[in-house]
Amino acid sequence: MKALVYHGPGRRALEEKARPAIASATDAIVRITNTTICGTDLHIMKGDMSSVANGRTLGHEGVGIVEETGAGVSNFKAGDHVLISCVTSCGKCPECRRGMYSHCGNGGGWMLGNTIDGTQAEYVRIPYADNSLHIIADGADEEAFVMLSDVLPTGFECGVLKGRVKPGDTVAIVGAGPFGLASLIASRFYSPARVIIMDIDDNRLEMSSKFGATDIINSRDAKVSEKVMALTGGRGVDVAIDAVGIPVSFDICQAIVAAGGHIANIGVHAKPVQLNLDRLWSRNVTLTTHLVDTVTIPALLKIAPSGDLQLKQLISHRFSLGNAMRAYDVFTDSMNEHALKVIIKNEQ
Repeated sequence: MKALVYHGPGRRALEEKARPAIASATDAIVRITNTTICGTDLHIMKGDMSSVANGRTLGHEGVGIVEETGAGVSNFKAGDHVLISCVTSCGKCPECRRGMYSHCGNGGGWMLGNTIDGTQAEYVRIPYADNSLHIIADGADEEAFVMLSDVLPTGFECGVLKGRVKPGDTVAIVGAGPFGLASLIASRFYSPARVIIMDIDDNRLEMSSKFGATDIINSRDAKVSEKVMALTGGRGVDVAIDAVGIPVSFDICQAIVAAGGHIANIGVHAKPVQLNLDRLWSRNVTLTTHLVDTVTIPALLKIAPSGDLQLKQLISHRFSLGNAMRAYDVFTDSMNEHALKVIIKNEQ
């Protein structure tokens, strides 16, 4: 089968690999029909993830058709149309029972494209299939549903829920990439009064307006924090979401959060940041970090068919699996290519 394979920092290849086989009774083999590339995959390509070994098939998102199941799988059968969760979980350990699927105590968590081969291939093995796959209806818009594997649950859980967005809040999102836009989409569930989006990419800022941002700021401006404070009458924002994961984005969040506010981190930070406790300690600010657990996927699956989430608008480019190397080039050069999420189709 074809697979997009990591070979160390800056090195990837589209290769022929053996089709995965059932390794445990709880496994399922899924034929991928649509997958995508995540910003985390780019962090892997930069060498930021030491857990990813040379020869690993990348990818942790997608939809497909169940080809085969292990003897211990009871919720799925061959032919089922499924959404693949980016987080693999047994559903039975103490961590899973607390909804912390990303910290599954039986070896689950972020496995796909990390510690085992992932979804940017013709086939993938899914451990703990009963708790790591979700049925989708025949005729569902597969491209839109790919956005429910990771990007929308991450924006919802790590940004909006952890940030405790409430009706009437002023929310600031630093970064208008896929995770920032997903946070914007999910924030609308709670009717914030104002959503301010910051990014250096004018195309992404324009997309933010289409998704309902009330204010957009190009963060190339050195006075971006001052502009946010001016928009809020000097008070700051109730919720500041870091959807980038670099020191400057975290610094902006610290500078603009109001007393009693929340800083919710989504970004994958590969380097340390400075925590300005000298400013924050007396301001009743809550700081949260979170790796997506995907516990919101069932609820999002109920909402998505209405089309209200506008998930298709997150997709900017489409490629066949045979052109996956070009898909990476486009996604990596997102500003010049005007790229958001890219769809990779397995055209068997």
